[in-house]
Amino acid sequence: MKWFKLIFIFGLILSATNVFAQKERKYIRQGNREFENEKFEESEIDYRKAIDLDEKKSHKPLFNVGDALYKQEKYEEAVDQFNNLTDYELSKEEKAKIYHNLGNSLLQSNKLQESIEAYKNALRNNPNDMDTKYNLAYAQKKLEEQQQQQDQNQDQNQDNQDQNQDQKNQDNQDQNQQDKQEQNQDQQQQQQQPEISKEDAERILQALANDEKETQKKVKEQKAAAAKVKTEKEW
Repeated sequence: MKWFKLIFIFGLILSATNVFAQKERKYIRQGNREFENEKFEESEIDYRKAIDLDEKKSHKPLFNVGDALYKQEKYEEAVDQFNNLTDYELSKEEKAKIYHNLGNSLLQSNKLQESIEAYKNALRNNPNDMDTKYNLAYAQKKLEEQQQQQDQNQDQNQDNQDQNQDQKNQDNQDQNQQDKQEQNQDQQQQQQQPEISKEDAERILQALANDEKETQKKVKEQKAAAAKVKTEKEW
């Protein structure tokens, strides 16, 4: 849809604190630079290195990994990453960001109903976030269109089935009508054939017998005539 422009909140950690060790901060900063330069695969690697060095397992590098996965279009992995973060004890603002990005990842995975729930959770933690409201409206409209399309497909399939059944019924009716017509024609032909009386039958047989006698007489005469003809001998 032309009117939609997905808004994604990036939770990049740009400042170092005393909580992180020196190497951990180094990987975080390096990951941030690579992320800003759209080197998302490299930034993911550096964020994961920072996680390995973080004994407290802070949510911030985990959040950054989710961002990097999303930008690589690894939406299913991003969903898992943000889902894991929802169990952390965080501030409402931080939870709102996590649910917002979770909603975006689910939306890109075409899990519309789940994305809607994630956006609602984000708004429960930050009701004034206009970006989340915008994405929620888009997901709801997209789900509505999808359901309408499914209903249309079901109606079309039902129409096709009804048409096939109607055609089958019509074919059966046509065949039955044709069989009935042929049967009536046979009955009419039988009724139209004239009946022969016994006397007519005897006359017909007598006429056939007379014809046979006449034919035999002619044959005999022809044989007798042939016998009278002399044949010349060759010496």
